[in-house]
Amino acid sequence: MSKLLDLMRALGRDAALAAEYEKDPEGVTRRAGLSDEERKAILEKDHAAIMRLTGLTEGKFATNHLIKAYDD
Repeated sequence: MSKLLDLMRALGRDAALAAEYEKDPEGVTRRAGLSDEERKAILEKDHAAIMRLTGLTEGKFATNHLIKAYDD
């Protein structure tokens, strides 16, 4: 499975990780072990690259929204 997809899912499940990502997205992506290409895609919210790198199809996610599965 894609480390990028794993990180995207974790950001939706883990409030502490999401808060940390808001403060230090570069650090979180590095710690998650993303490749340079994956980091660039998520940091730039490059929808086409994220789809290609994760195998997701149109309608499976949005890069400009974070769906949270936890309470704030």
